[in-house]
Amino acid sequence: QVQLVESGGGLVQTGGSLRLSCAQSGGTFSLNVMGWFRQAPGKEREFVAAINRNGGIYYGPSMKGRFTISRDTEKNTVYLRMNSLQPEDTAVYYCAAGTSSVVSDLPSYYNSWGQGTQVTVSS
Repeated sequence: QVQLVESGGGLVQTGGSLRLSCAQSGGTFSLNVMGWFRQAPGKEREFVAAINRNGGIYYGPSMKGRFTISRDTEKNTVYLRMNSLQPEDTAVYYCAAGTSSVVSDLPSYYNSWGQGTQVTVSS
């Protein structure tokens, strides 16, 4: 059974940076596609970024150029580096894992989800 634990969220000022981490236990991390999604209050869950086993990467349209996703197979961990944060980036950020090799922006491609970590950007 795959378990995902996110960390690294917090409060940051506009223009600041954060790095989120998501550690996987169980399953085979090296085979998984890993994704980040976010959900702000009153809004639908939004795709942020994904990375597959071959290093293929896909970003949501408002994240490209500011966010960087990476993975460390030895540590079974995926990271999300977020720069130039804006108040509209405030949300709960969720890590997700899927067994497909497709770097998809669809939640249905992911089988396991973390509990989320809060990111708050103050203006």
